[in-house]
Amino acid sequence: MPENTGKIVKVSGPVVVAENLIGAKMYDVVQVSQDKLIGEIIELNQDRVTIQVYEETSGIGPGEPVYNTGLPLCVELGPGLIRSIYDGIQRPLDIIFQNEGDFITRGVEAHSLNRTTKWDFKPLKKIGEQVSSGDRLGIIQETPIVSHYIMVPPRLEGTVENINEGSFTVTDIVAQIKDKNGETHEISMIQKWPVRIMRPYKEKLPPKEPLITGQRVIDTFFTIAKGGTACIPGPFGSGKTVVQHQLSKWCNAEIIIFIGCGERGNEMTNVLLEFPELIDPNSGKPLMERTVLIANTSNMPVAAREASVYTGITIAEYYRDMGYNVALMADSTSRWAEAMREISGRLEEMPGEEGYPAYLGTRIASFYERAGRIRYLSTKEDEATISIIGAVSPPGGDLSEPVTQNTLRTVQVYWSLQDKLAYERHFPAIDWLKSYSLYLDQLTDYMREEIDKDFINTRTTAMTILQEESELEETVRLVGIDALSKTERLILDTARSIREDFLHQNAFDEVDTYTSMKKQYLMLENIIFFHKTALTAIQEEYIDNEQLNKLPVKNQIARAKHIAEDKLGEFNKIKEHIREQIDSLISRKAGKDE
Repeated sequence: MPENTGKIVKVSGPVVVAENLIGAKMYDVVQVSQDKLIGEIIELNQDRVTIQVYEETSGIGPGEPVYNTGLPLCVELGPGLIRSIYDGIQRPLDIIFQNEGDFITRGVEAHSLNRTTKWDFKPLKKIGEQVSSGDRLGIIQETPIVSHYIMVPPRLEGTVENINEGSFTVTDIVAQIKDKNGETHEISMIQKWPVRIMRPYKEKLPPKEPLITGQRVIDTFFTIAKGGTACIPGPFGSGKTVVQHQLSKWCNAEIIIFIGCGERGNEMTNVLLEFPELIDPNSGKPLMERTVLIANTSNMPVAAREASVYTGITIAEYYRDMGYNVALMADSTSRWAEAMREISGRLEEMPGEEGYPAYLGTRIASFYERAGRIRYLSTKEDEATISIIGAVSPPGGDLSEPVTQNTLRTVQVYWSLQDKLAYERHFPAIDWLKSYSLYLDQLTDYMREEIDKDFINTRTTAMTILQEESELEETVRLVGIDALSKTERLILDTARSIREDFLHQNAFDEVDTYTSMKKQYLMLENIIFFHKTALTAIQEEYIDNEQLNKLPVKNQIARAKHIAEDKLGEFNKIKEHIREQIDSLISRKAGKDE
């Protein structure tokens, strides 16, 4: 056998043990059997190596060869990523479908980036210029809304010896750089990067502005920062995937990476069918013009599921290094953790809680750690962000299970989805009493300067009313609503208005599906203004709760969510009507008393 070839001695599902693989290193990619199934070395023990295979291993047996490539699992980075649909190890599913049909054949190979497509390369540097890691050598118009920058690879700096303009494939040489040692490096439009290694950057910075999603319960109450991390735990049917679809469509990130990690095939089919049809609201172009999809469903090999999140985050880091704000959706990290559990079990490792490996928390933390607002490698002091939003699918909705708990220890935002709210047709079904965001203090200045100086106070008042409603509901259940005072009944009425008129949002309504931050503030401000004005009148015993609920302005407040973004002046009219109609009640009461 050749020097870099070993032989199989044991097969256990996706785990294969081989021996005599000379020169093997951890995380080297290998080809297993004559079918050349793709695998990765995950354990070294003297002359034996343990391999996790990313394809179906049935029919493979001891004695068959294993070929070592000597390289770690890498992704190809370059023009052509946008609009692509990959599996967990970056094989293009559309190309495989064209070549192989409906089913992925074992051992099938296809280039991640098309080798025949030509891209128009325009240089941004001149011969003789000094360049360093991350500097932009040239630009390509990858899609109508995404400009793709060809960058100096990490850990390379020197002088541009040659740079070309014209149409090239991703493998053509477009530039040559001479380093300080006099060695010339040829630069093509394709880079390869190991998926398990974070791409380097200059500096990580604290968040300073929100990732605006257009979803009122998120933006106003449980904000995620650009470069932040969030998790969406929830039982089956509570709307995790729908929330991620909404965020993908409406959030103010320039690039979307959507990872279908172990979800059911029919759910991922909906994503693959819907995303090409969705229109990007900012550009008017199809959403796929700024999206990369990674589909590794539950019926695909389990080991590839474990690799899919690393594939996705590495592509996200690549676009971040170009200066883009990237949002990554992982649906769901529970399936990823289950893949780790299965691999760990077959390795006969000591199990942790509920059979998960002891390193579960470390793996989850290292994944979310790759989010952030950073200064990327370049001679300029420019910034970019990656925001990670991971869905968690706890069995039976049990949030005490290890994946949810380890995720909550890592992320800064928790959106608690409740099936009870979903069954009541309240969407998004995010529980306003259990969810939280730890970015609120860091984003206070942005909210006051960019939205309104009173935004934080209005939000705080609304949250206080919702919490008081929860306490009063317990009293109502015990002794009935008649035991409540007028003030307490007003709190219940206002809380209902906040829930139904503000937090409830219709994703299928053309206007209500997205709400700008300014409109969110105006909607909530009117609800709180009505509450404060009515509270004063009630405390002075001018009016009662029934009179307030019959005021025409209550319907105006309820319909305010349908006011278009270009007619925000209507909210001032509603505010005037609130004052006029409550004053009118007070005047009538005063007249009767006289």
